[in-house]
Amino acid sequence: MTLWESIAVLVAGVGAGMINVIVGSGTLITFPVLLAVGIPPVTANVSNSFGLVPGSLSGVIGYRRELADQGRRVLRMGTASLLGGLLGALLLTKLPSGAFDAIVPVLILLALVLVVIQPRVAKAVAARRRPGGDPDGSPVLLVGVFLTGIYGGYFGAAQGVLLMALMGMLLQEDLQRINAVKNALAMIVNAVAALFFLFTSTVNWAAAGLIAAGSLVGGLLGAKVGRRLPPTALRVVIVVVGLVAVTKLLLS
Repeated sequence: MTLWESIAVLVAGVGAGMINVIVGSGTLITFPVLLAVGIPPVTANVSNSFGLVPGSLSGVIGYRRELADQGRRVLRMGTASLLGGLLGALLLTKLPSGAFDAIVPVLILLALVLVVIQPRVAKAVAARRRPGGDPDGSPVLLVGVFLTGIYGGYFGAAQGVLLMALMGMLLQEDLQRINAVKNALAMIVNAVAALFFLFTSTVNWAAAGLIAAGSLVGGLLGAKVGRRLPPTALRVVIVVVGLVAVTKLLLS
């Protein structure tokens, strides 16, 4: 890469780190930039997974206050995310490029609808939940987290939007605390996928390093911004970013 191409990748990493912590979809910033500087699609996807792990970690650190008493929840859902992420990474090495192209925009649009109607759905779910029931949600949520992990390990764009929609519906919980869990689950998926790719695929270490440095800074900045957003504003940001993601995917 030239100097200007390296700067572009670094800046994309900062932007991706910020947007991933606040909402998700940072891959839609970094992935096109990697392609633009001449990195092949699969190598770009693999390198991107490596690069975004530090950003996810910095987001988890930034949201550590909201995660403090959610260890059991993160452990349960994190296990589902880990298994899903591993399977998704395996599928990336086995399936033809673009195998998920048709379904991804539909998934994101569905997630956006769920985010918008989340307050009403969450109330309905809470009203039907039996007293003394599982505070971490139903098995349906764990299955949804597992499936989202598969998608995240395979590509990952808007993984955060899907997780926010699922947990927002099925957990009776504050949206900022849900966002904190989302960051932890995304970190697990990115990390297990990156570890798998280390032994099975080619990594462009220069690109991965630049994205890692940028996403680390962006994640810390994103946590500062995201934690200050009220629930309504956070939903608006999720919907706007999600619509941009769908538009980019449909036009690409």
